[in-house]
Amino acid sequence: MIIAQISAGICLAIGGAALIAGSVLSFYVWQLMLRNRRKKIVSEAETEAEVIKKEKILQAKERFLQLKAEHEKVINERNNRIAQAENRIKQKELTLSQRLEETQRRKNEVDAIRDNLTQQMELLDKKSEEVAKLHRQQVEQLEALSGLSAEEAKNQLIDSLKEEARTDAMSYVNEILDDAKMTATKEAKRIVLMAIQRVAAETAIENAITVFHIDSDEIKGRIIGREGRNIRALEAATGVEIIVDDTPEAIVLSGFDPVRREIARLALHQLVTDGRIHPARIEEIVEKTRKQVEEEIVEIGKRTTIDLGIHGLHPELIRLVGKMKYRSSYGQNLLQHSREVANLASIMAAELGLNPKLAKRAGLLHDIGKVPDDEPELPHAVLGMKLAEKYKEKPEVINAIGSHHDETEMTTLIAPIVQVCDAISGARPGARREVIESYIKRLNELESVALSYPGVTKTYAIQAGRELRVIVGADKVSDKDTENLSFEIARKIQNEMTYPGQIKITVIRETRAVNYAK
Repeated sequence: MIIAQISAGICLAIGGAALIAGSVLSFYVWQLMLRNRRKKIVSEAETEAEVIKKEKILQAKERFLQLKAEHEKVINERNNRIAQAENRIKQKELTLSQRLEETQRRKNEVDAIRDNLTQQMELLDKKSEEVAKLHRQQVEQLEALSGLSAEEAKNQLIDSLKEEARTDAMSYVNEILDDAKMTATKEAKRIVLMAIQRVAAETAIENAITVFHIDSDEIKGRIIGREGRNIRALEAATGVEIIVDDTPEAIVLSGFDPVRREIARLALHQLVTDGRIHPARIEEIVEKTRKQVEEEIVEIGKRTTIDLGIHGLHPELIRLVGKMKYRSSYGQNLLQHSREVANLASIMAAELGLNPKLAKRAGLLHDIGKVPDDEPELPHAVLGMKLAEKYKEKPEVINAIGSHHDETEMTTLIAPIVQVCDAISGARPGARREVIESYIKRLNELESVALSYPGVTKTYAIQAGRELRVIVGADKVSDKDTENLSFEIARKIQNEMTYPGQIKITVIRETRAVNYAK
């Protein structure tokens, strides 16, 4: 038992020693493995470090080579620029040296020319002295031969030269005027003709009466009424004189206000159509007709402004434009005349590079002073200008209205265009019917202007005042003086008279030899 226990203890001791020896052996083995592993890791790290080192060295060399190449490129470019600059400087130096040589050569030439001129001037001075001496000798000889002093001969020569220069100057002036008429007015004629061709307006005859046609003479009695009550009521309501005479199937409405005549005509037409004619009915129809005519006037004004493309007019100006339809001047309808002037002014302004809309506006309103509701004692141009100012029109339009008959001074370029277009519209053949008294008066003034000049024996105004023929005495006026006389008469007529279009002045000089056979 004890032996067994001792054996077991020995076995345990031996097993523990073996275990301890195995553990120590394992520890040494593990340390050896760790040492080998460490050496291997260090070796791998050194190898990897060597590789990274070589890569970095290669990258550094590549970067160095790249920087070196860029640096060399920059240096080469800078060297090229320096070389180009040196070439330009050398070229400039060469050019400057050539210019200096050329300048020096020209300076030498100028010096040579100056010396030559100096010699020639000295020679000319000597010759001038000789010529002056010879001139004095010749003058003395001429004075001795002619018996006149040099001053007297000079005065005579000056007088003859003055007369000759005056004649030549007049001929030259006439040539210049003819040339100016053919060249300077060519474009103006083209513009005016183009404007006239593009505008067409109707013409009318100014009347102070309106004829109202009726179906039978029985209606005349109904219009007159018992003891003339109907006709008196109609005249009082319309302000128009109604003439009922023996003229068959016609009644005459007489009055200087065309609007009133139109109201009377329309009211009479409604009364005759309705058949009920008595004072109360007359007043009712006349008042109703008056409102209709006023509405029609406004509608005509609006339609006119729309047709012409004019916007922003004051309503009162639109009404006055419509009222122009019932007004005429020298047989020319005022509304048609104003539309024609507006279109002409627009076309002419466009041709001249001005504002065509502004010119058209001024052309339409230029005669607005002829149709006011009241009639103050003012020229229609001034009255129209005041109306335009009242209704806030533009200053250019106001000036064109007020100055188209020269009542005020023209301050804009639109004003003369409106004045010219107004004259063109009025001077067009068939546009106006001139009063016979003013027509005869103008012809007499034309002849009187020409008769006021010395040497004029007879004058004849022909072609409706478009030409003036002047007969002069052959013993008092020479052929050369006729041109001067024609020019002076034309200028005086232009400055002193007012007339449409142009007037041709023809001066006639003839020599007659008369003998009698007995």
